[in-house]
Amino acid sequence: MFLKIKKRIDRELKEYSLGIEKTYHLNSLSPLLFKSIKEYILREGKRVRPILFCIGYLGFSKKPSAGLFRSAISLELLHDFMLIHDDIIDKSDIRRGKPAMHVMLNKKIPKNKGIKFNGQDMAIVTGDVIYAMALDAFLSIKEEPKRKELALKKLILAALYTGSGEFIELLLGAKQIDKVNKNEVYKIYDYKTANYTFASPLAMGATLAGADKKQILKLLQYGMCLGRAFQIKDDIIGTFAKSSEIGKSNLTDLAEAKKTILLWHAYNNCSGGEKKIMKKILSMGCAGRAELKQIRSIILKSKSLRYAKDEIKSLIDRSRRILVSTKIKHHYRKALEDFSEKILKV
Repeated sequence: MFLKIKKRIDRELKEYSLGIEKTYHLNSLSPLLFKSIKEYILREGKRVRPILFCIGYLGFSKKPSAGLFRSAISLELLHDFMLIHDDIIDKSDIRRGKPAMHVMLNKKIPKNKGIKFNGQDMAIVTGDVIYAMALDAFLSIKEEPKRKELALKKLILAALYTGSGEFIELLLGAKQIDKVNKNEVYKIYDYKTANYTFASPLAMGATLAGADKKQILKLLQYGMCLGRAFQIKDDIIGTFAKSSEIGKSNLTDLAEAKKTILLWHAYNNCSGGEKKIMKKILSMGCAGRAELKQIRSIILKSKSLRYAKDEIKSLIDRSRRILVSTKIKHHYRKALEDFSEKILKV
């Protein structure tokens, strides 16, 4: 079912891209802006957010309304907006196997010494344009105005909380590891990943379909459990998977001193000498491979990998109990169960 919905989303994105000029006259305003946005939004992706949006809607609706899939791509456009800004913050040059937006635009700037802006500046503005497009696309579904208003508020809150999560993650990154607590790490997971990627899309869809508040709350709780588990798994992959499998160095997260649950648990469960080593390496700013591998060894020795996997299992078990208690249609519940099993297998 997920594959079927994904194909429909991809087709809708393509149709949407073809109508950008007619709708917004972007090519007339700026051919570069138009071409850059069109190329970027059509890049291959998992489309998790719009798919979950559709699942949330179809799982409670009596009959699908026109404009559902056009409304669903608003979440993919919102994601594109976030990715463009994230890549600037993280200094990442690649996105989905191609140049990041700021890298792509930097190549288009005339090499005149008097120019005071760069590709990053242009990418920030491009991201803002895509965000506006996302809000407009959301309004495409032909549903009751009250439901649309409530669901739109959830979309706006998802953007607000994700941005807040990014903000506090930057602040947490500046903290010494001994000053970081578990709740702070999970706060970032919940705002940056769980709410934005899983909980909000499901709740938005169910809201549009007319599900009652109790069902929407359960979907939110389910999505938060699923999202937190997903982020822990992502931490594991980012630290222990082969570089060839993830398309970047498996030491990247450690090099950036990201405060993951693995790092938090390792520091709080290692020896005094190992604590000193971790603090020293994480505060270096430009640690080498040998030092970063040393931290990874401490993570393994402190049984933090086992701890993280147990956390995932506990969250999966809780999410299943919540999902079973919902009134979502059986085949859509089954689709969610299959999906969670696939993405959270560790």
